[in-house]
Amino acid sequence: MGGAVARGFAASGAQVFLAGRTGSKVQAVVDQIDAAGGTGHAHEVDVDDRDSVEQHADLVVASAGRIDVSFNAVGMAATQDVALVDMSLEQFMEPIRDASRRHFITATAAARRMAPEGSGVIVMLTASAAKEWRHRMGGFSVGCAAIEVLTRTLAGELKGTGVRVACIRANFTPESVPDLPPGALDPLLVDTLVPRLPRLDEIAAAATYLASDRAGATTGTVLDLTCGAILN
Repeated sequence: MGGAVARGFAASGAQVFLAGRTGSKVQAVVDQIDAAGGTGHAHEVDVDDRDSVEQHADLVVASAGRIDVSFNAVGMAATQDVALVDMSLEQFMEPIRDASRRHFITATAAARRMAPEGSGVIVMLTASAAKEWRHRMGGFSVGCAAIEVLTRTLAGELKGTGVRVACIRANFTPESVPDLPPGALDPLLVDTLVPRLPRLDEIAAAATYLASDRAGATTGTVLDLTCGAILN
């Protein structure tokens, strides 16, 4: 999803600074952006290291003058398909810690640099698990819900600064794991009102919209892309 959104931002004219733990993966996306006529920069950054993220934010400001948009495509480890009563405390807590820590570090780093400029958009990423009950998601559901709470809280604290904070709640995107066995997605499709799951280009389009002036009246909220699995 991060690569799709980065390519979407670049196609809209943004200068994109991509950061991730594995430099080769980040560089591969930058190569795609450059080949399509966009402008991308690759940086190796550990999202769990707050100092590293802060230094990267300073680098972006030094290079581009400011940060206009921050998209937090950060993942989390999660044990799923295990009942809560059979799960260890560590298995339950791991995605909650990962989601809260990583989105807090990246979002606050961006907010500290956006607020003095009087503008900026922070877009977080969560999943349909935030409001699901039927699937055994363990702590992943709680971690996703925490991201949505963080979205509302940070948006409220940034009131009056010109900085908006929004979140995309996506369902599973089959393109992310192309080699799934037949029938693997059936349990997810049962819940959808649109008889399919979201596409990566739809996630990218949603992020580009939220980052644009067209979404200027949108903050502190979640844009649902679950194909109707979640009803708001």
